[in-house]
Amino acid sequence: MATILDVARRAGASTAAVPHGMNQKRRVAALLVREDAEGIVDCGFGAAEEQLLETPRAGRTRYRPPWWPCLVLFLAVVLAGALSASEPPWFTRVLVGMEVGPTGAQFAGGKHAADYASHFSGREIVRRCVASHAEYLVLWVRDGEFTFHNSALVPKPGGQRDRDVLREAVDEGRRLRLPIIAYCQLQYPAFELRQHPEWKARQANGEPIDHLVCFNSPYTNVVKALLAEILDYGVAGLHLDMVDQGFGPPHGCWCEHCQELFQAGYGRPMPKGMDWEDEDWGRFLEFRYATSDRFEKMLTEHVRALDPRATVDFNYHGAPPFSWEVGQTPVLHAGNGDFVTGEAGLWAFGALTASFNAAWYRAATPGKRFQVAVQRGVRMYHDQTTRPLNDMRWELFTLLAHGAFVTMIDKTAYDGWLDPVAYDRIGLLLGEARAQRAQFGHAPVAELGLYFSARTRDGMGRDKPAAYFQSVQGAHKACVYEHLGFGFLFDENLTLGALKAFPVVCLSNTGIVTEREVELFRRYVEEGGMLLITGTSGQFDARGRPLASSLLEPLIGGTVKARLEGTEAWMRFGSPTEGEKGDRGAASEPRMAAPRPSFEALTNGLRPDWPFLVRGPATVYEPTTALSLGALLDSHRASLANPQGYNPDWPLSARRVVGPAVLIHAVGRGTVLTFAGSPDAATAGEHALVEARKLFANAVRLLHPNPRLRVDAPANVEAVVTDDPAARTLRVHLIAYNATPQTTPAKDRPYVLPGLIEDAPMFRARIEFRDDVKGVKALNRSTQLTKRGRRVELTVADVHEVIQCRY
Repeated sequence: MATILDVARRAGASTAAVPHGMNQKRRVAALLVREDAEGIVDCGFGAAEEQLLETPRAGRTRYRPPWWPCLVLFLAVVLAGALSASEPPWFTRVLVGMEVGPTGAQFAGGKHAADYASHFSGREIVRRCVASHAEYLVLWVRDGEFTFHNSALVPKPGGQRDRDVLREAVDEGRRLRLPIIAYCQLQYPAFELRQHPEWKARQANGEPIDHLVCFNSPYTNVVKALLAEILDYGVAGLHLDMVDQGFGPPHGCWCEHCQELFQAGYGRPMPKGMDWEDEDWGRFLEFRYATSDRFEKMLTEHVRALDPRATVDFNYHGAPPFSWEVGQTPVLHAGNGDFVTGEAGLWAFGALTASFNAAWYRAATPGKRFQVAVQRGVRMYHDQTTRPLNDMRWELFTLLAHGAFVTMIDKTAYDGWLDPVAYDRIGLLLGEARAQRAQFGHAPVAELGLYFSARTRDGMGRDKPAAYFQSVQGAHKACVYEHLGFGFLFDENLTLGALKAFPVVCLSNTGIVTEREVELFRRYVEEGGMLLITGTSGQFDARGRPLASSLLEPLIGGTVKARLEGTEAWMRFGSPTEGEKGDRGAASEPRMAAPRPSFEALTNGLRPDWPFLVRGPATVYEPTTALSLGALLDSHRASLANPQGYNPDWPLSARRVVGPAVLIHAVGRGTVLTFAGSPDAATAGEHALVEARKLFANAVRLLHPNPRLRVDAPANVEAVVTDDPAARTLRVHLIAYNATPQTTPAKDRPYVLPGLIEDAPMFRARIEFRDDVKGVKALNRSTQLTKRGRRVELTVADVHEVIQCRY
């Protein structure tokens, strides 16, 4: 005999709480009416009533159960639902949580051993996450082969037998007040592609791409039905992963569905293949971006129609190192859910990606919260290892300082066992973060806006975008090492107001700019902004072909004479009062006409008359209305009979002066400083010199000499400054990356993965304020702090410290 709680379960409720969301309330009401009419609802009858109901209908008078208990319960459901609807969404009030899924889910082709995930228990996972101070749980529910709920669409692993992991987790989560978010993988659906090979993405030659599904195929209907099944459990949200169109060749899609949509949209057939000079290839990229955007928006609308209270977020691949091949751009595909989710992880992206991605996600979704996922494994998600606590603390506090809420990922043992050491460390980690909640979530204080151009990524980066990424990533690296506050700007949503949020804006080898962008840059500078330009910015058209002149020349105050071949550029700065004498038999360096303090600010820490390598794209400029400083030198490679025959990974020495190193141009109330070379790209390269990084930071300081505060700390300590105006408090987060040295790698020498952070470091730092501060205190009792006027000197003995400064 079905009880009313059984009915509620079918509608997505549980025995521990009322159904979640308005749609579940409607489903409960409908099912109650239907099943009451059939006489199978248990409203608390006694034994006599049950016996009467079990009497054959022909031999008894039909019994009508009393209506009032059902009405009371129904009203309780509606009232509790109304109260629940008034609560803010779960993601608005959390700081840290966990994602838990089985190991090897994607990697066995459906041929798992009998004990695969046999101990993967939703109930136990929830309990361990609560004990580890998680504020929410992203539970692995569906991957390319299996699902972990009772589904009519996708099978469960054999080891699960008749268990329902999602039901276990939702029931236990409601009892312990832990929001459950269902993880659902969308791309690489191996199970569905075996059933429907016609849904596979197609190459330009018509051949199928066996692992990829086309998002314009009927597969979308299966995804909708699957999400409806999951929503019926009453989950708090859906985390939709792998919304990409592949991470490399072969590329798609030229299936019949895509060809029909392309023809309808553009009135012409698809291009025959990849051709970066072809206008139709540009249309094809637009079509791919629109496909991903439409797919995400469709799923978001579908979920909200079924349950307006359920959240939707998509795992995002619009930031470096990903490019056009995934089918995403930085801004468009970041905003299709309630918040954006991305990943950090030294194993795949490098240590600096933690702060890079956090700042990127903030800028791509202005005004929204953003989630960053990290893992407890030493090298990647599935390696069954656990990092030292301090290693995890460094990453977590970097992300929290930049404003993220953070999800720690645990991949269980193959059979679903939960590692007690991992959960002990995660518990300490998340508990510490929650205890420091008040220190996070405040507005960043940024000096430098790092400009990223999706047009340049596609038009110049093409199928090798790392060369462009290196310039932007190098500018970010310089900011971290030199303790400059930074944020990001994007060509997709650029406005004058966004530019004015930063005292200085940097165009790092932004090869492709539009007339609209140039006009915004001009207005920004004329109204007092400071613009920093590097490399070959503005010198290419929309397809990445060289222009006769740069669109930025009126701002630069100089014309383009030539671009250096290759990336071997050198810079030298001589006396501030005398031009060079061409000591290498070259043309003399232009005399410096700028004020002496400007020259000294730019060359601070650099040895005079010494050429140093600034490896990256470089331009030979002829100054017109700009002042010039220093010398740009080419390489002896230019004098070789066969330059390609000499190892391109080994830079050759400086040869002769070919033009100025820097141009400084006053425009209205602002200034444009242009590097002929690329100190940003050099900073992220394999031949990175400290001098290139210092030169970049000096340029920022020259343009913005009086920031609100300056931080002086070791290069391995990142400083993140935030402002809480309501409390009149600046916070200076100091996060130390203290990796251990490594030995020779077993393969791919000399590419060495950095060691893990085992010990808390000890370091000194100094903070100098522009204005008076009323009081300064450290979060850690062990920190030694001395305040002298507007200067604070510190000795810190931890991975993370927060200096709270009242003004």
